[in-house]
Amino acid sequence: MNPKIDLLRAKANSLVEKPGVYLMKDKQNNIIYIGKAKRLKLRVVSYFRQNKGHTEKVRKMVSHVDDFDVIVTDSEFEALVLECSLIKQYNPKYNILLKDGKGYHYIKVTDEPFPRITAAKQKLDDKATYIGPYTSTYSVKQSVEEVNKIFSLPTCTRKFPEEFRKERPCLNYHIKNCSGICMGKTSQKEYQKTIKEAMDFLRHGSSDSIARLTQQMEEAAENLEFEKAAKLRDRLNAIKRLSLTQKVLLDTEKDQDFIGIEQMNEKACIAILKFRGGRLHDKDDYFFEEHEDKEELLSEFITQYYHQGTEIPKTISLSIPFPDAELYQEYLTKIAGHKITITIPQKGEQKRLVEMAENNALEELSRKTHKKSKEIIALQELSKLLGLSNVPEYIESYDISNLGNDNMVAGMVVFENARPLKSNYKKFSMKDNLTQDDYACMREVLTRRFQRYLSPEEKDEGFKRLPDLILLDGGKGHVSAVTPAVRALGIQVPIFGMVKDSRHKTRAIAMDGGEIQISTFQSAFRLVTQIQDEVHRFSITYQRKKHQKNTFTLELTSVKGIGEKKAFALLKKYKTKKAMKEASLEELKETAKINDETAARLYEVIQNF
Repeated sequence: MNPKIDLLRAKANSLVEKPGVYLMKDKQNNIIYIGKAKRLKLRVVSYFRQNKGHTEKVRKMVSHVDDFDVIVTDSEFEALVLECSLIKQYNPKYNILLKDGKGYHYIKVTDEPFPRITAAKQKLDDKATYIGPYTSTYSVKQSVEEVNKIFSLPTCTRKFPEEFRKERPCLNYHIKNCSGICMGKTSQKEYQKTIKEAMDFLRHGSSDSIARLTQQMEEAAENLEFEKAAKLRDRLNAIKRLSLTQKVLLDTEKDQDFIGIEQMNEKACIAILKFRGGRLHDKDDYFFEEHEDKEELLSEFITQYYHQGTEIPKTISLSIPFPDAELYQEYLTKIAGHKITITIPQKGEQKRLVEMAENNALEELSRKTHKKSKEIIALQELSKLLGLSNVPEYIESYDISNLGNDNMVAGMVVFENARPLKSNYKKFSMKDNLTQDDYACMREVLTRRFQRYLSPEEKDEGFKRLPDLILLDGGKGHVSAVTPAVRALGIQVPIFGMVKDSRHKTRAIAMDGGEIQISTFQSAFRLVTQIQDEVHRFSITYQRKKHQKNTFTLELTSVKGIGEKKAFALLKKYKTKKAMKEASLEELKETAKINDETAARLYEVIQNF
């Protein structure tokens, strides 16, 4: 805790309740965080309250604050403008910092008899023609892929004309993505003309190309050049087909940004899809750590992203709303010099494109966190369904298994990031409850598990870690029986049950007092079903093995001179009947520490297993 917290809180309490900007400083007088507030006093005091539910990032920032300054403004809008300006000036450590790491990219047309069109990261002195520069790798790769498909240009590594007719045409020719230059039927002059048309397409876009190709096709048809007209028709159709597969806006002339945000506990990603002239022109991704409030992150991101000189389109569409959107709309209008509209689409094409931005953010988040996007979705759905404050990355599940009052056992399975973590699975045999009472057994297991967690001498990593969520194989009765015992130990982990239907399929989530239907949440449903099936498999497998072991022990102790300790010694060494049958009489005698007569009886019984 910050030793100056009381002094800082007292200073904050003396502030006015007016709009303004506050600047947090460390011991070296460096500005480490800048924020704005409608009411300075309330906002700044909130940082220095005891037991305040801050995010981990805010707690770290507060621990380094030695002093702070404030600048009072006449309006919240002025505070926003000043905040953005100061953040750009000082780049404080705890504000989000957007670094533009992009280089320049080019479309390269090689200098050879049969040129190729490729993407290039830099401009070389190699006599090639370079179109660009572009700041977007995405748009360059997309354009190169488009133009090669539309004009049926080769993308293979063969050299022309040296390798004409040396091999059969590849798959691209057969699926009509290449005109088959390798067959040697296309003259260099004809190919060069196609390359020129492709370069015009890259420089002037598809609408100009469609108009020009349509005119050329009509002229060829009038001149009875039907083969040429057919080629131009095919090229026109390729451009049109490609346009249909693009995620274009309904208003094809519109410039618009679609911003999606996805979050996994303190990690988040924001993706921006940039449409210019109705086409997807570029895509940006930004990854953030130690951020728990999506709305706050998005509002801070928008101001910094567009304040750094990024072109601002007239419409910005977001995947989620955030407070004071009108204020940010006014601010962006001021710095853009034209009216800016911020929207949260609810339906149609606009909604689909926002979801597309969210999906891009999700894919980037999954790549950064090494989780599959379907696993992130499942955990997010489960968190939302159960009303959890955080996504449950580490889940423990328990099941009781028995045969009447015999072999009462329990299994504990662990799922980390929606995947089984088998190294942390645990087995329990009942010690206190030896009768068939699932509630009492479940209570014993959870009590023993968390007593080990609380023990300072515990060394097992599986017991030393606190789960984010506990799922019991059972209904609300199990939850009601277990929760008080767990809470009595000071453990506040959320506890729910997994309810099965008459066909032993997952039906609902049980809580203390009712049930939550889960079937409509497909990803969460699949995850919970997987967890329930796995914990049942694990516990019943353990119960069966223990039953077999006990039966084996009874067979050994039936031999005169063999008690439980000697039987245990034999089982510990040989483990299976097969291994024991392969042991010699002398080996059995040595392991069990028995005389020749007892060893002979034991050997005879084992051979008859």
